[in-house]
Amino acid sequence: MSPRPLVPDLLAPRLRLVFCGTAPSKASAAARAYYAKPGNRFWPTLHAVGLTPRRFAPHEYRELLTLGIGLTDLCKDHAGTDAELPDDAFDVRALERKLRRYKPRLVAFTSKNAAQAAFGHAVDYGVQAERLAGVEVFVLCSPSGLATRFFDIGIWKQLSRIVRANAGREPS
Repeated sequence: MSPRPLVPDLLAPRLRLVFCGTAPSKASAAARAYYAKPGNRFWPTLHAVGLTPRRFAPHEYRELLTLGIGLTDLCKDHAGTDAELPDDAFDVRALERKLRRYKPRLVAFTSKNAAQAAFGHAVDYGVQAERLAGVEVFVLCSPSGLATRFFDIGIWKQLSRIVRANAGREPS
């Protein structure tokens, strides 16, 4: 892993939610900001489902900490689509260390590919019966413009309901 990630983690102890993607897009790496590629639905969706009080721009990603939300990726030192990444790009052990250290209430993978890489097997969308490093897991459909045909805001609304229902509860 490189000493300086393309887009730095946004993590703190006991967050209510951490989003985990596969890797930054080339646009995100260039901007050093999460979900910066035009056409990505991440930022408008967070607002539309009530996870943020307004629509944030990618360069404002650090402000999510004030809302109890963090961001990371399975791959911190390569950028591009999943198909463009090296076979060994995903560092699941690093993600597990981060989850054990910071103990968020919930980790939400922003794609099935990311969740399947983390678990090592197929998953469905939504709440997972299995935990990762002791943390509850939710799998979302990708907000990427490249995955438009798979996007369903309903699964994002389900995540928002769970996060709001868990507000104020300590991570288990």
